[in-house]
Amino acid sequence: MIERASRTGRPMVVVGAGQGGIQAAESLRAEGWEGEIVLFGDEPHPPYHRPPLSKEALLETIDFSSIQLRGPDEIAAKGIDFRPGVHVVKIDRDHRIVELDDGGIQPYEGLVIATCGQNRRLPIPGGDLPDISSLRSIDDAYKFAEALGKAQTVLVVGAGFVGLEIAAVCRMCDKDVTVIEREERVLARAVAPVMSDFYADLHRERGVVLELGTSVTEVLAKDGRAVGLRLGDGREVAADLIVAGIGLVPDDKLAREAGLPCDRGIIVDECARTVDPNVVAVGDCTATAHAPDQPLHRLESVQNAVEQAKAGAAALMGREKPFVAAPWFWSDQYDVKLRSVGRSAGHDRVVIRGDQSKPRFSAFYFVEGRLIGADSVNAVQDHTAARRILDEGIALTPEEVADPKFDLGKRSREKKQAAVPA
Repeated sequence: MIERASRTGRPMVVVGAGQGGIQAAESLRAEGWEGEIVLFGDEPHPPYHRPPLSKEALLETIDFSSIQLRGPDEIAAKGIDFRPGVHVVKIDRDHRIVELDDGGIQPYEGLVIATCGQNRRLPIPGGDLPDISSLRSIDDAYKFAEALGKAQTVLVVGAGFVGLEIAAVCRMCDKDVTVIEREERVLARAVAPVMSDFYADLHRERGVVLELGTSVTEVLAKDGRAVGLRLGDGREVAADLIVAGIGLVPDDKLAREAGLPCDRGIIVDECARTVDPNVVAVGDCTATAHAPDQPLHRLESVQNAVEQAKAGAAALMGREKPFVAAPWFWSDQYDVKLRSVGRSAGHDRVVIRGDQSKPRFSAFYFVEGRLIGADSVNAVQDHTAARRILDEGIALTPEEVADPKFDLGKRSREKKQAAVPA
């Protein structure tokens, strides 16, 4: 593609200026692309970290500079033409152009779709009322912080990570908080029951009311404003502030309308390639197929966005740099930090290492004696070791993990030492 670019003079174009978008633009430059790079961002802001918006950023006056990834000058210094507040409305793959909301067009040599996603709205009557809060953008966070300052009672719908992080922030601000979750346990789609139990106890100890196994059927409104919720059992619960934390809808509209295969996201391979060799997609808008006979999976994490962006940039330059590392992410709730790596789904044995009462412990998940994932609570060394073990395919038995004297990093260090030439 470098040779073709020298003939066409077209730029590389990145649609979306989130974590994946800015990483893709920078990785294209690092991979040796010497031509123009155009980065379109829907928002008027420079790229910024989104995870803090449901965590520590809400505990004080939000300082944008503390979450900014790159400033305009930094972006320009890398030869990237950043265009904030510009919406791409169509991709024309036949002519390799994107159409803009102002009627303009932008040709491309290679295209990166990094459109992220949108928070899911409550799919019930009244669920689209404008004062129902969700947290996806910095502007959402500003609006939420203002509403929280005026509220005393808060209802959070959804006990996933975002919902529980918001609940923790609200309790730390001394608000009365109720979390409503239709599943029978918190974090049901993300972690094993042992971790769900720990986090349910954590929130109850901090004063959160958990309504598990409970559905929401209607938003109660007065004078056009949300004032409470009607639950599936008929109860009505009043609130000053209602927050929807029920997941993300991948923004794959541009890709679908351009004829790219999508299924709960833009379908890509482990190198972030779509079926079009000139188009890659990265981050929350994607669903990955590692092989034709394997199910699609979605990862909504900083690591996924960054590593897919690196892989996608390399692919547009004709190189293979697949993203195959074990997935990991983190969550901050109160003074507890969870770090997860790999997966827990399908495990047939869980081994607890450490002390759950402190709390400083990890849950290691095995299938037929093989480690598949680990959740670590305030135990960064366990997490670091587990990531290395999974990425390097190092054998580790449940009995070794259960032994508090066993050094989890020992096997990896021995392997690295053995790989060093004499």
